[in-house]
Amino acid sequence: MMDTLFHNDTGLSHQFIVAMPDMSDPWFTGTVSYLFQHDDEGCMGLVINRLTSMTLGEVFESLDIECDIDDLLDRPVYSGGPVMPEHGFIIHRSNEGPWSSTVNNGHLSITTSPDILEAIARGAGPEDYLVCLGCSGWSPGQLEVELKGNAWLTVPGDLALIFEEGLETRYDAALRRLGVDKTFLSDSGGQA
Repeated sequence: MMDTLFHNDTGLSHQFIVAMPDMSDPWFTGTVSYLFQHDDEGCMGLVINRLTSMTLGEVFESLDIECDIDDLLDRPVYSGGPVMPEHGFIIHRSNEGPWSSTVNNGHLSITTSPDILEAIARGAGPEDYLVCLGCSGWSPGQLEVELKGNAWLTVPGDLALIFEEGLETRYDAALRRLGVDKTFLSDSGGQA
């Protein structure tokens, strides 16, 4: 298990980054990522609008966790990023639950311990959560270079975008929070 990290809202912590249409990395094309941690050690986040082919029921089965709540079995599992794609990350509100969270930025927590999945399977987990496989990471200064190169737009953190907005509309909803219509975004960035 990873060490617990507690961070203040510094840098881009508790913000979203939205991939510009000309994103050069095909993995991130069309994505919205929530940034948990951004400091002098780099940046960590989870993509919140890309699914894996797995369901939560398959995750429970692979971990030998029993679940009798049929509604949970077909819930989607998200692809949080290309880093550690076999590792599970559960994103949930920081004020929910006794679980040992890997990251807690005061707004949301990432929990990686199996006890949260066992609680979810019993119906005793957090009210709002996403189960992700993999995460996204940037080395120190890497995201800043990408931002200067117009690869991303930044959007203030808003938990409703994660837990209330539908999967297919998260990208457009993130842009609307900036007053941007994606039809007006250029496929090639420029610098003033």
